[in-house]
Amino acid sequence: MKISAKIFPWDNPRIFNSGDCDLNVGDIIIVNVDSETESAMVNRTNIKTEEKALDIIRKATSIDIETVERNRDKCKEAVKLCRDLASEKELAMKIVDAHFSFDGGKVVFSFIAEKRVDFRDLVRNLSKKFQRSIRLQQIGSRDEARGKNGFGVCGRELCCVKFSGSLKSVTTEDARVQQMGQRGSDRLSGLCGRLKCCLGFEAEQYRKNLEKIPMIGAKFNIKGKEGKVVEKNVLSNEVVIEFKDRSKETVAVDKLK
Repeated sequence: MKISAKIFPWDNPRIFNSGDCDLNVGDIIIVNVDSETESAMVNRTNIKTEEKALDIIRKATSIDIETVERNRDKCKEAVKLCRDLASEKELAMKIVDAHFSFDGGKVVFSFIAEKRVDFRDLVRNLSKKFQRSIRLQQIGSRDEARGKNGFGVCGRELCCVKFSGSLKSVTTEDARVQQMGQRGSDRLSGLCGRLKCCLGFEAEQYRKNLEKIPMIGAKFNIKGKEGKVVEKNVLSNEVVIEFKDRSKETVAVDKLK
């Protein structure tokens, strides 16, 4: 059986073979990734995928969980220290989170930055403070939201949390093709401040439907009256025809001639 589990709160889950372990969502496992021993939290079980899976070392024992909790307790102070050092050096970056490896040999800090940042001095200072290997990982605003979990305005778990793997980039064109461009950025943006991931789910189907629907302004003869298309409903495959007397009629696209 294959499962997925998250090592870093902000990162995509990784696929593992559960082996002989009886695992449930929320369980902690100990794994070997990139020659380092890490802890990870199971977020999905019984996954059907052809993706190559890594082996786990064991399901976390009570002693392992104590180690994981101690590492988590140190993250808040580590983030504050890193933010203070970045501020002293006037680095244009937002420190988001920290992660201590299970074996204690490394600390990973995630950050957001609009432009390229030279953080070599910051890494050296952090190495002296923690006496551990330091890595800074740049993430996006969606990754930050993924790390905090939560729910969208739809009442469902955030898409960036629920769906593993990289989510496709969502553009204003995806919103426009679904006739949502006029709603305003505040209604189209998710918790991360970017366009909602769900806008990308149906955009392609809208595009296919639009290929069959005439353009605004196209003229048609309906029941002996000439009119032009003034509105279109992509989902129902209908258009609104306005006639010269200003009357309007909704007509199915397949009835147009």
